[in-house]
Amino acid sequence: MVCLGGGHGLFQTLRAARTLEVPTITAVVTVADDGGSSGRIRRELGQIPPGDLRMALAALARDDDNGRMWEKTLQHRFGGHGALAGHAVGNLLIAGLADVLGSHIAALDTVAQLTQSHGRVVPMSEQPLDIEAEVAGLDDDPRVIRLVRGQVAVATTPGSVRRVRLIPSHPPGGRDALNAIDSADVVTLGPGSWFSSVIPHLLVPDIVHALAATDALKVVVLNLTAEPGETSGFSAERHIHMLSQHAPMLRVDRILVDATTVNSSVELANLERAAASLGAILIAADVQEHDENGRPTERHDPVKLAAALKDISLTR
Repeated sequence: MVCLGGGHGLFQTLRAARTLEVPTITAVVTVADDGGSSGRIRRELGQIPPGDLRMALAALARDDDNGRMWEKTLQHRFGGHGALAGHAVGNLLIAGLADVLGSHIAALDTVAQLTQSHGRVVPMSEQPLDIEAEVAGLDDDPRVIRLVRGQVAVATTPGSVRRVRLIPSHPPGGRDALNAIDSADVVTLGPGSWFSSVIPHLLVPDIVHALAATDALKVVVLNLTAEPGETSGFSAERHIHMLSQHAPMLRVDRILVDATTVNSSVELANLERAAASLGAILIAADVQEHDENGRPTERHDPVKLAAALKDISLTR
């Protein structure tokens, strides 16, 4: 199973993959973060930003006392006001190992060994990338399009994102990422920040070609809600259209939507038509997490998501 994405959305998908106990899990992770600890590391050391890679490693850490200790350590951030303030321990560990070993891949594999990981974590490209977005609504005239650069700026823009691109454009895909997609049985894309964690994978030509060539079952997992900022006001249908707009040749097999967020038969029919435009069948299932008081959260429930993915795989 290969899971494409970044951030908290990928974290939940990897937890679901762990629940399925598949023999091999590979996380393919975006490398465009420019904020916080990751941004400082990429600016000061010229390395790929480690934050999303660290989160994926934490998600895959072994589910025992030792693994939970490593998960907590990787995610721990230093406090205070000094030079280390705000840095995540895992980010510094990955950066240090990359310097010592001379390879980001070797560094990630070494951390995976320490955490007795359920799988591998690899970057979608082995060079740091930037995201640039065309954004409307930042001027009095809503027709004016402004360029906004940087993952943090795109994710928090008060305007409406129309399109994103990577800088440099057409970067090479990571060799390990491409090999994982080629040999996969199942590939997932999403959930996550649509323009800064999901769509960037589709802007790497090598990855799009690998997705076209693989025999794997390809599943897009839609977000539960629109995100404030980059997808504010987006319907689930528009999320699908954004995929085809950025990667016109993309074809997938299934698109998974949370059944509890589809409000009418008309909306369901629109989603089915949008899914068909990508060659996919729409699957509606309850995959939303609830808190201890039974209230729905904005996260996918790993156990429910695992069950939905298992059903999709069995009924291919």
